[in-house]
Amino acid sequence: MVIVLVVLVQEAGKHEELLKALETIKIMEVPVIKIKETSPGKSEEKLIKSIIHMEIKVPYIKTDTIEELGDSDSPEFETVFVVTDFQDSIFNSLCKADCRVVGPPVVLHCARKGEPLPFSCRPLYCASMLNLVLCFTGFRKKDELVKLVTLVHHMGGIIRRDFSSKVTHLVANSTHGDKFRIAVSLGTPIMKAEWIYKAWEKRNEIDFCAVDDDFRNQFKVPPFQDCMLSFLGFSDEERANMEEMTEMQGGHYLPVGDERCTHLVVEESTVKDLPFEPLKNLYVVKQEWFWGSIQMDARAGESMYLFEKSESPGLKKSVSQLSLNTPNSNRKRRRLKETLAQLTRETDMSPFPPRKRPSAEHSLSIGSLLDISNTPESSTTNGETPKSCARPSKNSTPLPLKQSARWQVAKELYQTESNYVDILTTIIQLFQVPLEKEGQLGGPILAQEEIKTIFGSIPDILDVHTKIKEDLEDLMINWTENKSIGDIFLKYSKDLLKTYPPFVNFFEMSKETITRCEKQKPRFHAFLKVSVCRNKSLSRTWRPSPNCGSLEEYKRKTEAQRQFFDVVYEVDGCPANLLSSHRSLVQRLETVALGDDLCDRGEQVTLFLFNDCLEIARKRHKVIGGFKSPHGHTRPPASLKHVVLMPLSQIKKVLDIRETEDCHKAFALVVRPPTEHNNKLLSFQMTTEEPPKEDWLKMLCRQVANTICKADAENLIYTADPDSVEVNTKDMDSTLSRASRAIKKTSKKVTRAFSFSKTPKRALRRALMSHSATEGRSPSSANENYIGSRLTSASSLAGIPSPSLVNLPSIFEKRSHTLSRSTTHLI
Repeated sequence: MVIVLVVLVQEAGKHEELLKALETIKIMEVPVIKIKETSPGKSEEKLIKSIIHMEIKVPYIKTDTIEELGDSDSPEFETVFVVTDFQDSIFNSLCKADCRVVGPPVVLHCARKGEPLPFSCRPLYCASMLNLVLCFTGFRKKDELVKLVTLVHHMGGIIRRDFSSKVTHLVANSTHGDKFRIAVSLGTPIMKAEWIYKAWEKRNEIDFCAVDDDFRNQFKVPPFQDCMLSFLGFSDEERANMEEMTEMQGGHYLPVGDERCTHLVVEESTVKDLPFEPLKNLYVVKQEWFWGSIQMDARAGESMYLFEKSESPGLKKSVSQLSLNTPNSNRKRRRLKETLAQLTRETDMSPFPPRKRPSAEHSLSIGSLLDISNTPESSTTNGETPKSCARPSKNSTPLPLKQSARWQVAKELYQTESNYVDILTTIIQLFQVPLEKEGQLGGPILAQEEIKTIFGSIPDILDVHTKIKEDLEDLMINWTENKSIGDIFLKYSKDLLKTYPPFVNFFEMSKETITRCEKQKPRFHAFLKVSVCRNKSLSRTWRPSPNCGSLEEYKRKTEAQRQFFDVVYEVDGCPANLLSSHRSLVQRLETVALGDDLCDRGEQVTLFLFNDCLEIARKRHKVIGGFKSPHGHTRPPASLKHVVLMPLSQIKKVLDIRETEDCHKAFALVVRPPTEHNNKLLSFQMTTEEPPKEDWLKMLCRQVANTICKADAENLIYTADPDSVEVNTKDMDSTLSRASRAIKKTSKKVTRAFSFSKTPKRALRRALMSHSATEGRSPSSANENYIGSRLTSASSLAGIPSPSLVNLPSIFEKRSHTLSRSTTHLI
């Protein structure tokens, strides 16, 4: 048996702790490779790896000079020298003699761990990088590379020339090259050379390990090292945030157009084309590349995120090329219709089919009913779609033309439950599943405790509501009037009471955790940004921001709700269905009508932009008394009159009308009402400086795109010449124009005064009743047919009763009656 002879050189022999450590280590572990033939007569050989233990001889030898030992090369024993200084002359002499040399930290480490002394062909000072496999890239100076490799070997590391899956760390001096790209794709940590130098400085710390997260993370190559970034198409606030993140992640930022720039990051939803021709060595990338690089803690490959110009020649032509400069008025109208048709031909942005005529309602089936959903996110979520969301309809039997009020309530309840399940599924699939995924590039984004705090009982809530949705679906498919909807909720009442209290109790803690992690962990902030970039439609539900969950956010929402109710009180005849919990006011805009479709040209029109609809109201010509509440408070009279409540899905295109001498601050909407076969053009002139027209149009298009679930909001905006759509603002402010409009309104009033069609029904009824009383007949019997026919005729001429007769109390009274009736049907 080979004996291990330990020689303590100079200072090592005076190290008392080292002497005690050697007393506990009895053996040295030596790997052995044997060559063995597979069978007699064949030259094939195979390698057999094994480990043998060599006994360490006691007592140890202490020496000040290696010359005293003479020749240490003997087959009877293996000599190991313990040296404290790996840079002095004795160490160099031992290395030249090919002796086995170790440092005191290795001996102390093995004694503390109770492990055998490791066998190393190279000098081994400490175990800081024991069993780590390193590869280098980007180092031009050979001397520097040799020094780094030597230090790695002294700390127990292994060096590989070529990169492979066995490499644990890539030490990079450049972010270019194949090794760097492969390391990024495999999620291999990419380190600076400083990591090796700093680890060597800690070589005498026995318990130190170079891969401790707190230590190693200080020396990772940041995502934007060697990068010069510019940002195009972002708001000032967003650009400032991204510039700050760039410096935090090791990069620098420059103005757009600077030739030193290496990457131009583009907001693809607002930038249609670049303002200059980019250089060949400039990467033009989408913002997802920026946030994705931060998320995985390494510069992502640019090829997957290159910005491409959106080109569709037939669609992108300016409307000015369709100029209608022709003297014939009828031809102008015909050309105008063709222009509007071309704007929407084969480019309808809505993913939903056109609304069917009432005559086609018989084709509805339970299958089409159960597919109705207001949350399309469920169809684009990452990962596996839950069975509850992917289940096909169980029945395609056509539904009767008319259904009971109770069935209608049940249908609405099912749709609401289905939407809720889709939203919860989106939250889990889009956020929770990726955060919990093992083997994330760059390591876990959040700790498991943080993930559990953020999502809490949401998975349990989803399970309960998925079951409720499935039961409601079965009830709708096998509908009978004696079915009880309430039984379904009673069936799951205990589950609901079990899952919701934890969610409510820890809701504030969940929001605080999200806010804290977003501020303190750039990778989590980037993860949220990437999720939104990849799922634009989700921005309607939740768009993460630096102020998410803060008091300012609550104040903003409260103010928005207050403005919402102000609209209801300010607009006479405001539809009751405008009030909805999911609806919010986005912007109010004062304009003047430039056409005669909605009201008279030149009338003052107010546009209320909500997140899913557009309320259009005109200024009232005559204001009645204010509304008095039951508590005695009097509200100011309504100053506006309802014209139309338009779903944003009806807006097909938004025209930005060019500024000319005869046209200022004008824009138009190409709309397709559900009852019309052709497009209509609604044109307006802005009468206020704020918001700027460009901001207003972008805001409008963004809401339209969100409503129809499209990410490319910029494709809704077109530039048009005023003449091509017959729009001008030249006479809007002239005295003659105002007088003309006043005469026109007076003419209409006179016409209504002498028109039977505008006779108030109450006066007509009183006159008819008076007539019947004179004849001595009962108005409810003898004159029933006469009154009915006359009132029907009057109603057909007068149309819908004036909205000014409908006040808010009557609206809530009607809504209350409807809810009461619905509740009765459910019981």
